Amino acid sequence: MSLLAKIAEIEAEMARTQKNKATSNHLGLLKARLAKMRRELITPKGGSGGGAGEGFDVAKTGDARIGFVGFPSVGKSTLLSNLAGVYSEVAAYEFTTLTTVPGVIRYKGAKIQLLDLPGIIEGAKDGKGRGRQVIAVARTCNLILIVLDVLKPLGHKKLIEHELEGFGIRLNKQPPNIGFKKKDKGGINFTVTCPQSELDGDAVKSILAEYKIHNADITLRSDCTADDLIDVVEGNRLNTMLSWRSMENSLDFMAWFLLWTFIQKVYIPCIYVLNKIDQISIEELDIIYKVPHCVPISAHSRWNFDDLLEKMWDYLHLVRIYTKPKGQLPDYTSPVVLPTDHTTVEDFCLKIHKSLLKELKYALVWGASVKHNPQKVGKDHVMEDEDVIQLVKK
Repeated sequence: MSLLAKIAEIEAEMARTQKNKATSNHLGLLKARLAKMRRELITPKGGSGGGAGEGFDVAKTGDARIGFVGFPSVGKSTLLSNLAGVYSEVAAYEFTTLTTVPGVIRYKGAKIQLLDLPGIIEGAKDGKGRGRQVIAVARTCNLILIVLDVLKPLGHKKLIEHELEGFGIRLNKQPPNIGFKKKDKGGINFTVTCPQSELDGDAVKSILAEYKIHNADITLRSDCTADDLIDVVEGNRLNTMLSWRSMENSLDFMAWFLLWTFIQKVYIPCIYVLNKIDQISIEELDIIYKVPHCVPISAHSRWNFDDLLEKMWDYLHLVRIYTKPKGQLPDYTSPVVLPTDHTTVEDFCLKIHKSLLKELKYALVWGASVKHNPQKVGKDHVMEDEDVIQLVKK
């Protein structure tokens, strides 16, 4: 039996199995086996591996990257054309877009790259319809827009989520807060710091046994699922394999490094863009507005683009820092844009040029992050959105 057939068999068994306390251990075991098989499916088998494919390798530019993912003919190309003014071929037939089409918009001073990806189909994670190349590009994005036809959103939404999950993309989730440490002896030491709705000691042991792990310390610091534990174990296993392969020849190491970057779990925010709202009633539109992470639009008529842009900005979690040359007014037209988790003065200097950090004596900051305006700060000071900074060199 082929690997794809085995994966389909396990997925069918999981679909048949009722979810309750009695079957949670069995389902956890099936999920672990499924994760192992999916890893085997894309593990290099020797020889020269294929590249990303012509037209899929797009250089990352700007302050953030957003990818449009969806089934064929849902309006991704029309959305890119009308948002960014970039020509992406539009037609009444499916698979009009065959390569990645980039575009750029400027919003609130930030330069944001948009990628119109070819339509994916069911089975994309297994390589159908160049699905692996499409999903590989989606993994590099800071935000994913799943574009759906408003007349059939739920079916398409579940299928696309399933394809992305199969390639290690976790949508609108945080990395699991699980402590995992393998050891030589002592068995499984299982600790929880909060109540668990799904995992217990037996479930954890059965999942670890599938990976032939019989001695480890496991600490659950949040309410975790079997999928969360499998993600942590798989990530640890890949890191171990990568460190071992680094001692081998450089070509072997590079192959495994590419594998690691390809199937390591990534946690990406996602917005569901429900297109073609000009074909539904006002009552249906009111219901759609209440769905989490959703924005209804009409790409053809350019309806509700303002809400979409504002939501994109919120989900990107970007911070704008304005510069002030000595003796001059601040430049409010071209901010330096940083991700929310990297907003220190040091991060600001590195974004402009690494040599700035060596020359920095201190910085003067105006804004919400300081008590006094201006305030003298060092390189570890954390800035907030729309702060103004002046660098003083040695």
